[in-house]
Amino acid sequence: MNLKKSYAEKYGYERIVTDRNSPLIYAEADILKLADGQSYTIDEENKEFVLIVLYGKCSVSGEGFKFDCVGSRKTVFDGAAESVYIGRNKPFTVTGLNGDVKICVAKAPAEKYYEPFRIKAEDVVVKTFGKGACIREVAFTFPETVNANHLYIGEFWVEDGKWGSYPPHKHDIDNLPVEGALDEIYYYEFDKPQGFGVQMVYTKDGSINEAYKVENGDFVEIPKGYHPFSVAPNYKNYCLWIMAGKNRGLFSTTDEDHMWMNK
Repeated sequence: MNLKKSYAEKYGYERIVTDRNSPLIYAEADILKLADGQSYTIDEENKEFVLIVLYGKCSVSGEGFKFDCVGSRKTVFDGAAESVYIGRNKPFTVTGLNGDVKICVAKAPAEKYYEPFRIKAEDVVVKTFGKGACIREVAFTFPETVNANHLYIGEFWVEDGKWGSYPPHKHDIDNLPVEGALDEIYYYEFDKPQGFGVQMVYTKDGSINEAYKVENGDFVEIPKGYHPFSVAPNYKNYCLWIMAGKNRGLFSTTDEDHMWMNK
């Protein structure tokens, strides 16, 4: 089973994790890179979208709405991302402003329509998770408190050999309020071109037991199981996490072998 996909940065729209090439049920992810003044229109039926601006600025417009100058950072290490939500069956156009812009286009099936809206960087909640060797900053870019059918999105930053998504946790069964079933996609960037990390995905029954070297532009799909990540020493990592499912939120359980760390 290969859960890793790679993206080489280039202009245009590239489909990465789709409903045809992935074991995931809800979550999909594409990348859109535009030059200054360049536009691209997206029109897919029965899906909702969240545009996460990785760097640069853009406008996002469609019938009855327009959001100008979306984007607040030069790199993914310059704080939390800005994002735009587009509801079901609402075509929209993205235009690059003031230079290049790179956007992750997260999407999921949608049964109900919600009006488009923008989330500014200053409105994103950022928290410190973990301690010691697993401390990291986590931004709740598109939280469960805003309107959407299935998408729930955030970012984390890990550096210098530390671990994220640790102790190992999973969210693959519906047992609320303890655990909810949510697909997840990780997208990675590093502060140096040669930076790297290791992403694991494993289940207790051994049906999945994977470990990947991940570098700039890589994606890993998490259909089920535990999924700890570690960045190499002396590098800093950025990870965008895209979760999608019927129950949006952090409903996860820790691997029982490692639960003692939570005490």
